Amino acid sequence: MLPGAFNALSAKLIQKLGFKGVYISGAGLNNGAGFPDIGLLTLTEFATMARYIARATDLPCVCDADTGFGEAVNVSRCVGELEQAGVAGIHIEDQVFPKRCGHLAGKQLIPVEQMVRKIKTAVLSRKDKNFVIIARTDARSAEDFRGAVARARAYAQAGADVIFPEALKNKGEFADFARQVRTPLLANMTEFGVSPLLNSKELFALGYKAVIYPMGAFRVMMKASEDFYTSLLNEGTQASQLGKMQTREELYALLDYDSYARLDEKAYGGFRKERTK
Repeated sequence: MLPGAFNALSAKLIQKLGFKGVYISGAGLNNGAGFPDIGLLTLTEFATMARYIARATDLPCVCDADTGFGEAVNVSRCVGELEQAGVAGIHIEDQVFPKRCGHLAGKQLIPVEQMVRKIKTAVLSRKDKNFVIIARTDARSAEDFRGAVARARAYAQAGADVIFPEALKNKGEFADFARQVRTPLLANMTEFGVSPLLNSKELFALGYKAVIYPMGAFRVMMKASEDFYTSLLNEGTQASQLGKMQTREELYALLDYDSYARLDEKAYGGFRKERTK
């Protein structure tokens, strides 16, 4: 189970609660910057934010890389930048740029051969063989289920470590896809989309190896923030909201605030000793 982290602090919380990995959502990064999920952030911006998140946790982070930020040669740089940022793997999708959210209508796909070149380039460009290359296909919506299976097999043949079938429509399709595609699979349990919200245990039983929850925490945060701002506007004080807040002590504990104070004290103490010799 890979919950979505939209900043470094949320990744720290994911680790604290006992999850085994983190997902960095392209929608989360774009929406957090005030943009829709249509590929407006640059690779440099993506890598910078991903680096903050990856450094904040010991957990492996899987990062959305949209369409690879261009053609095959651009995918090569994408792999290099995100591998250096410290993430454990990325997924690249087969949509035409500019892309659309995976659960919206009107998506268009690049030719299979073009996506195969991107995957082969990604595999050749990684420095660490354990860096995971995930191929996402949006063919279920843009073509049909059979097309999604055919594309998935071609992407696996090209060297993808994991296949990500986006926007399957029911549990039966998730099961059929797992039977027909033997490469390790990733499922997306995003809210308010076309896929049912299946339990992770169900998906693992079907054969899926990873399940992402890209925007759940982001959506909860935004709704809670809206409620707070509304209450503050209407009441003129935040007093009624205190019970819903993370306390200062809880925040400092998550940040490991004391470790910085200890480091500062140690460094200052060392300097003082040197000065008095």
